[in-house]
Amino acid sequence: MSKRKITKTNVPVGECISQVQEMLRERLCHQRLPDRPEGVEAQHKHLLELLKRTAVHGESNSVLIVGPRGAGKTMLLRCVLRDLLEEKEAQKSLLQVHLNGLLQTDDRIALKEITRQLHLENVVEDKVFGSFAENLCFLLEALKKGDRSSSRPVLFVLDEFDLFAHHKNQTLLYNLLDISQSAQAPIAVVGITCRLDVLELLEKRVKSRFSHRQIHLLSNPTFTEYLDRVRTQLSLPDDFPDDKFALDWNASIETLCEDKSVEDVLQRHFNSSKDFRSMHMLLMLCLSRVSVAKPAIKPADLLEASRLCLADANANMLHGLSILELCLIIAMKHLNDVYEGDPFNLQMVHNEFKKFLQRKSNSMYNFEQPVILKAFEHLQQLELIRPVDSSSAKTQREYQLMRLMLDHSQIMEALQKYPQCPTDVKQWAMSAFG
Repeated sequence: MSKRKITKTNVPVGECISQVQEMLRERLCHQRLPDRPEGVEAQHKHLLELLKRTAVHGESNSVLIVGPRGAGKTMLLRCVLRDLLEEKEAQKSLLQVHLNGLLQTDDRIALKEITRQLHLENVVEDKVFGSFAENLCFLLEALKKGDRSSSRPVLFVLDEFDLFAHHKNQTLLYNLLDISQSAQAPIAVVGITCRLDVLELLEKRVKSRFSHRQIHLLSNPTFTEYLDRVRTQLSLPDDFPDDKFALDWNASIETLCEDKSVEDVLQRHFNSSKDFRSMHMLLMLCLSRVSVAKPAIKPADLLEASRLCLADANANMLHGLSILELCLIIAMKHLNDVYEGDPFNLQMVHNEFKKFLQRKSNSMYNFEQPVILKAFEHLQQLELIRPVDSSSAKTQREYQLMRLMLDHSQIMEALQKYPQCPTDVKQWAMSAFG
């Protein structure tokens, strides 16, 4: 008995690290649902009862799940569906149709997708036949033919529900909600949206057929709850194969969460976004630094992960520019200061650059106009500058009005980190920023 126990608990460190990374990645990437969603128990119970009435008792319903992005709307629905399908009757009879407003951009595409997911008669090898009108008639007949006792219940999940409200005449929403309100085939319509004013987007005839049930998920955790979430997300469960490794790992996570520098980093992330997705991204970057040589997350790892998360993409892009392109950006900054943010064109930038060359620089030579035009176009491709309006496309390229999409701090940071930046250019930039 004792020998068996020893073989269970003593696992090589490399294997332990692999298991930790696999387990935590599943958790942080939402591949594994939590046993019960935290902080939304009442909403979970309400939605489960609602869908159970459709799946088991054949009662039609409609409901909206409303909340900001990252609040856990999709996770809540997935947890409810998992619990619902544990019931044999629901598992045997419930049909599911999942639509997304970003993919099904009009009712024609949405109807084809519904027909395909329900495996109806006009589907052959995933291809849907017939016109929009025929598909609609066919689908409505298929749904209206049944009644509460003989038909299989259908669950329609409409992700990005507000985008379906922009479809012409809201035909799909009208017909789905009309069936859910009448005593025909039992269907449940679940809309997921992050717009609080979503009901205002619905036409009067559609709104009158909606049940007006709304489940709100307003994610507003305190910093203590946020810190606890970090702790639970990184902790290992009791059934981890190596007991000693799990104890050491959990103890190191406790120490990590009590560290003052770690608390400051998490506070900064909490102040910028209370969204758990961004927190999971931060923890994922920390986890990627764990190895056999470094079998625990250290405060330095979290600081580095935070630096990567909060890194400015535009400032990073500046590090890869040529000296000429950097000089053009400094010239634009000078023009912005002189003309108080008014737009500029290539000719103005070139004149400003020429002044710099005449006044200060011995280390650089005068570039030809086509070279400067090419550098200017490259900055536009990188979206570091953009045209003021689309009508300017007709004007000559040298005279198109542009705006600079960078601020003072981004340019200064890039200059500090730019490898072997000429002193003259740095001084010129400093004179621009005072």
